[in-house]
Amino acid sequence: MTEPIKLEVGNAIVEAMENQKTLHETTRIKYRIDVNEVIPLPQIAWSLVNTKRGGESILGTLGDFGLIIGKAKSRKSFFISIAVSTALANGLILERFKSCLPNDKKDVIYFDTEQSKFYVQKAVKRICDQVKQAEPKNLHAFHLRSLSPSERLQFIEDEIYSNDKIGFVVIDGIKDLVNSINDESEATMIASKLLKWTEERNIYILTVLHQNKSDNNARGHLGTELINKAQTVLSVTKAENDDTISIVEPMQCRDKEPEVFAFEIDGNEIPIIAENFEIRTESNKNKVDVTDMEDHKKFQLLNEVFSKGDSFSYGKLVEQIVIAYQNQFKRNIGINRTKLLITDCSNNGWLKQEKEKAPYTLGKFKDIKNDSNA
Repeated sequence: MTEPIKLEVGNAIVEAMENQKTLHETTRIKYRIDVNEVIPLPQIAWSLVNTKRGGESILGTLGDFGLIIGKAKSRKSFFISIAVSTALANGLILERFKSCLPNDKKDVIYFDTEQSKFYVQKAVKRICDQVKQAEPKNLHAFHLRSLSPSERLQFIEDEIYSNDKIGFVVIDGIKDLVNSINDESEATMIASKLLKWTEERNIYILTVLHQNKSDNNARGHLGTELINKAQTVLSVTKAENDDTISIVEPMQCRDKEPEVFAFEIDGNEIPIIAENFEIRTESNKNKVDVTDMEDHKKFQLLNEVFSKGDSFSYGKLVEQIVIAYQNQFKRNIGINRTKLLITDCSNNGWLKQEKEKAPYTLGKFKDIKNDSNA
């Protein structure tokens, strides 16, 4: 009797091993990279129109997730309103933000884990005002404050997998999906969930996390893990010298970095672009009067710029002067004062252009003051 039993057990083991081998081969084919496979570019979920250097910068694509970080009361939720409005709108929002969700992925889901029902509704009404729609049919908003972390996580997952039309998801308060932001296993689990959801459902997820009070790092192991895995990380900071303005800066991007931009809140509590924010937020001690700079220092600045290349377009020249000024003087120079410096150097013949809109090249130094005294 023992021989048939042994044979049966042996056959079962062999069959299990064969099944495991077949399963691995199926999985191997699924995840193997084939250099000959034609893989389409990811579809853009939202992007920013650059006003200074032109073109657009991708802020997020389907199949990936992004992270917004900022200190408490930096107006992260107002920036989220801009993001949701962009995903809902058919055209540009604030003449800067654009969404390209495909027709079968137009639904937008907005999860808020922190605010009460009243304030979540208020945020949704703000979005409706921004897109000029009384009740967008493709916007689904949920307040999850009363749920436990595990219940919030399960609710979000169920919602994501129950609707094939979802393209854009916001989780305002990602830390509320875990018991501790410093638990490494929970941090890994959340990052893995975001990667799984976005890839399997071909959606974009935008998450929000606070920065530490003592520095600008995202909070805890959760923040570290999300920054390592996110496609784009943007920080929202109140301007030091004008706290009505919030500045949005790229912290980490897989694609070309978007320009730094700023927004403020109008009388109807709607976020709008903060025009000329560089000048408005510049402190008196850091303001640069380019007309007071010594001529040889201006030319020294140009020499450093043109050590990086023989010629520059106007936009690139502005960027290079900003960098060179920071290197030489350990201070920042605003964009408008940089443009004034370019005009001054052009008038003095230190910057040359063959014709209008042609690249700039370096001219010869001529000390204007000494020449006038000759």
